[in-house]
Amino acid sequence: MPVPNKEQTVNIYCCGPTVYRDAHVGNLRTFLLADLIVRALKMDGQKVKLIQNITDVGHMSEDFQGEDKLLQQAQLEKRDPFEIARKYEAGFHQDLKRINILAADSYPRASETIDLMLQTIATLISSGHAYATDQGSVYFDARSFPGYGAISGNKLDALKPGHRFEYGDEGDKRFHADWALWKSAGNRTEMVWESPWGKGFPGWHIECTAMSLKLLDSRIDLHVGGIDLRFPHHENERAQSNAVIGHEAVAMWVHGEHLLFEGRKMSKSSGNVVLVQDLITRGLDPLALRFALLENRYRSQMDLTWAALDAANATLRRWRTAMATWGDSDEVIADEEITTAIAKDLDTPRVMLRLRTIEKSTSHADATKRAIFLHADALLGLDLNRPIEVHPLTPEQSELLNSRAAARIAKNWSESDRLRDLLALAGIAINDGPDGQSWSWI
Repeated sequence: MPVPNKEQTVNIYCCGPTVYRDAHVGNLRTFLLADLIVRALKMDGQKVKLIQNITDVGHMSEDFQGEDKLLQQAQLEKRDPFEIARKYEAGFHQDLKRINILAADSYPRASETIDLMLQTIATLISSGHAYATDQGSVYFDARSFPGYGAISGNKLDALKPGHRFEYGDEGDKRFHADWALWKSAGNRTEMVWESPWGKGFPGWHIECTAMSLKLLDSRIDLHVGGIDLRFPHHENERAQSNAVIGHEAVAMWVHGEHLLFEGRKMSKSSGNVVLVQDLITRGLDPLALRFALLENRYRSQMDLTWAALDAANATLRRWRTAMATWGDSDEVIADEEITTAIAKDLDTPRVMLRLRTIEKSTSHADATKRAIFLHADALLGLDLNRPIEVHPLTPEQSELLNSRAAARIAKNWSESDRLRDLLALAGIAINDGPDGQSWSWI
């Protein structure tokens, strides 16, 4: 992955969450990608600056055209939309900590950078790349940017009207592929602001242009996001940013692939949305999610399963136990194969495979194994040096374990699941194998 001269800080912008719901594990895979890039660059001695936005206004719902996701959720929960935003933003930061994602240098909120967006929109109008309408909206003139489509391959002459993430009442725009920078409030009374074009609210794409150019001094070395953002969000953002500064604003776009769960795309309708809290409730270490994600390339679509998470949890515990038996030195050793794998486009599966080989090796001394694991963990972020707490079961916990084992023998699966959840609340993780039930402390 090419980076700037080491004399220069590497500027990274990562598209953050739309805080109208809890981030699921698919969302977190993208944020883990940004974290891995930051960790890899720091391991290489680079200085890094990471900006990750918080979208708390302007993102339209895919289910109801023209309705902001925050307003939609506020109606469902019967709460103020900004109260909703702060609630889910706090949950987002908690989940980042749970899976050891390093904090960004700044988390600017869209709702608190409206003035910056208005300035950016005014610049685009004055340069002829945007136009205001009589209805009080402002649109980017897509045909004014000849390089459109370089990221996604979606050329303007092939685009058809009505693609997702835009608004349903845009009869005032000149060309169907133009997109809103600012929308007239119309009948909307919440989450609206005054502007030179009348009261309204920002479009989704303009926030990232305004924030990245301002906070990273118009030089974005790496721009990170999920593959679903490549079009139209990143395509539109690139056009806006380049139009503002007159040259390529982003040196490299990095996209993480989709995450499936149990063979299907995660969605409410499928009932398979998985949160970090679901792992905890199940008795798994949240870092088992990080472990499982690391065993797949970020550029490859991944099918995550509960079986994979259970296996990751067991291996994580085994590695931590091994680390304790290998000594207590803080020495680190850089393994050449691991270093090469990191340099080759973050090949984390190869790193994990190498660690499994070293774990079983008879040619590496225990102290050497520990030193290599410690060095690799600066990238992996798995807390491999975390001590494992060992304490005796209470009589109540022993009874719960015995009752669950009996429920499994009787094939009373609902009772078995109920007891597993009770044990998880008590800090006990259950693993079911061919030889029966086993347990470990979370």
